Amino acid sequence: MSAQLRQDNNHLTSHDVKLVDDEEEASRLLRPQSSPSSSSSDDDEVAFESREKILIVDADSVPGDDDSTQAPPFSWKKLWLFTGPGFLMSIAFLDPGNLEGDLQSGAIAGYSLLWLLMWATAMGLLVQLLSARLGVATGRHLAELCRDEYPKWAGLVLWFMAELALIGADIQEVIGSAIAIQILSNGVLPLWAGVLITASDCFLLLILENYGVRKLEGVFAVLIATMALSFAWMFVDTKPSGKELLIGILVPRLSSRTIRQAVGVVGCVIMPHNVFLHSALVQSRNIDPQKKGRVQEALNYYSIESSIALFISFIINLFVTTVFAKGFYGTKQADSIGLVNAGQFLQEKYGGGLYPILYIWGVGLLAAGQSSTITGTYAGQFIMGGFLNLRLKKWLRALITRSFAIVPTIIVAIIFNTSEGSLDVLNEWLNVLQSVQIPFALIPLLTLVSKEQIMGVFKIGPLLEKVAWTVAVLVMVINGYLLLDFFVAEVNGILFGVVVCSATAAYVAFIIYLVLRSGALPSTCFGSVYKRFADTDT
Repeated sequence: MSAQLRQDNNHLTSHDVKLVDDEEEASRLLRPQSSPSSSSSDDDEVAFESREKILIVDADSVPGDDDSTQAPPFSWKKLWLFTGPGFLMSIAFLDPGNLEGDLQSGAIAGYSLLWLLMWATAMGLLVQLLSARLGVATGRHLAELCRDEYPKWAGLVLWFMAELALIGADIQEVIGSAIAIQILSNGVLPLWAGVLITASDCFLLLILENYGVRKLEGVFAVLIATMALSFAWMFVDTKPSGKELLIGILVPRLSSRTIRQAVGVVGCVIMPHNVFLHSALVQSRNIDPQKKGRVQEALNYYSIESSIALFISFIINLFVTTVFAKGFYGTKQADSIGLVNAGQFLQEKYGGGLYPILYIWGVGLLAAGQSSTITGTYAGQFIMGGFLNLRLKKWLRALITRSFAIVPTIIVAIIFNTSEGSLDVLNEWLNVLQSVQIPFALIPLLTLVSKEQIMGVFKIGPLLEKVAWTVAVLVMVINGYLLLDFFVAEVNGILFGVVVCSATAAYVAFIIYLVLRSGALPSTCFGSVYKRFADTDT
């Protein structure tokens, strides 16, 4: 009998072995929400507990509809139930770092880069839709999947890089809020005091979470509306040229003088922590990834609401850019304007009035800073929990996440509070810090959404995969240009140069490893190199 079994086993072809391996990887990575394995259901970190998820009720459904592979008909009521995650995601497109990029773009390039802002937002939308697709189709978020997809050492490197990106973004957001508090308090509160006030948002997040996801989403809707109203008021008050605005959107223009601003417009669109965040936020709705029709329905609604959210973010960014284009393009202040002094320049240019523009700017900046710091805390919880599989109480996890950013931010606020120029230098370094992290969110995302073992029938097609990789390469090349330009200007001294070159070599080597592992380069030469390297991992 045993001899017969051995004979049967010998008949397994290499194709059969590959199918077995694929099934094992699929069962490891694609754990359904409705029936998680007994070994992981109690121990693994999840984005949202079952009791926290919003139930999507279909009043018109009939028994057996849930098993259909077709998405149910469109419903405005359901669109409303799915609305929320996309707007939380869109806040990263409106954080103080982006607003500073907008005002500098307007002051230095005028209306000429509005077309690039539009297409950069469209590229950001594509990346965020892929992130949402991953979360809905697998029932798990990007950090969790990375933990299982990559060897332990690579997963820890990705986690460290994601935390660095989050800290860099958080410092900019907290400083932005602190500047707004300083403006609204007429300078009574120093920068470090504004940082401490902003730090309390983690406790606000905990309070809001206790009232449910929808209440939290409602608060963010109010903050986005505050930004929209504040910057729209400024737009109407300053009366930018409608003709120049339309030409700027429809006619691509680029000059050697505005190349740095153009690179900055594209470079700040992809926020690494936001890619991780969106794949987790979409799981706040109760969707069974095993029911294909329901998954497709969720993807349809999330695509609509994310598109609306980013369209609104584009309009808000457009308001800021055109206000500063109208007021400062071609003036001597154009090259010196930044987040710290923007309010004062606006006040000097447009005066007081019934509602002084300085305070309107301060209100909008405060809404941007507060909303983005809270979403940063949220993203930090998912990143830490997903990569490290930590099951901690919410208050403790939020406190740890907030401390990672607040402690260095307080130090920064004290050290760099001496002058506007020092804060501008700090902001440039923080932009570099975030730029270098972009590949470590984009490459894992594109790797995972392209795998049938993970995504099943929701794996992206060849055309979309090529478009997505093209966008990813474009963004990485643009950020690489920013890095090169920055280091050429800032790196001085042999020792510092050696350190930078060594770090760059390790950085490029890890990116090559991620790309080879993704299978995006199917060349025989690259494939054999990667296979030997992968064998050493296992």
